[in-house]
Amino acid sequence: MALEIKNLSKRYPNGVRALQDVSLTIGKGMFGLLGQNGAGKSTLMRTIATLQDADKGTVHFEGIDTFKNPHELRQILGYLPQEFGVYPNVSAEELLSHIADMKGITNPQERQEQVEELLHRVNLYKVRKKRLDGYSGGMKQRFGIAQALLGDPKLIIVDEPTAGLDPTERNRFYNLLSEIGENTIVILSTHIVEDVSTLCNDMAIIGEGEVLLTGSPEQIEQSLEGKVWEKQIEKSELESYQQNLHVISYRFHLGKMLITVIAEDLPDGDFWAKSPTLEDAYFHTLYSKN
Repeated sequence: MALEIKNLSKRYPNGVRALQDVSLTIGKGMFGLLGQNGAGKSTLMRTIATLQDADKGTVHFEGIDTFKNPHELRQILGYLPQEFGVYPNVSAEELLSHIADMKGITNPQERQEQVEELLHRVNLYKVRKKRLDGYSGGMKQRFGIAQALLGDPKLIIVDEPTAGLDPTERNRFYNLLSEIGENTIVILSTHIVEDVSTLCNDMAIIGEGEVLLTGSPEQIEQSLEGKVWEKQIEKSELESYQQNLHVISYRFHLGKMLITVIAEDLPDGDFWAKSPTLEDAYFHTLYSKN
């Protein structure tokens, strides 16, 4: 089972090149697509989901040419877009049953069984009769995953699913996505590094519509082993360090500024070695692009 994306490009009428010759092979499990807002993630997700056309390139899944036969893909696709709207005045049970009917699950008993099973799975069964406008952001996202899982899809796309969730809801969502990813392909599009480092066995970093780096999170972290250094500095010194060293990030800790740099050797005796993280690799990749 694999999704094959080859040489995908898309330019919008305003001149923005949203995708530039994107090629990826995505296998079973959780695949993270990591990038800043505006990097092209949502354009790629919508294109894979057959919601918009590309200017050139191909997408194949399980023998399906998705551009030539979009309806075949839609029958085995689950999709949670970045902006998932719900009808506020109906219950989760009612809306999920309605969506199931639209997805072709027309047998009433089969539809009811699948709706109840999914509501249990996303931990919404006890509030299935509650109107959706009374749901928290995390509950709405879990409902979104439930509708994406209707029909037992082979390919699932979730676009920025944890943005705006509190830590408790995010952890619930992590557990749910991890379970789903055991038996299917799940593409997780996000700008949150923690989402990818926590969930994904394979990933790509995308920037300005281009794939900048691919691999497992562990491999990408290890590529910086022995090259990441930290130092405590005065805030007024930051610009000088940025001019003379490869500073990938900076932050405050106990009132002092800490800078993180990439260098082959110890920059000076006041730096100390830092174990590389996926966030370091992400910033380094974006910095190198710019």
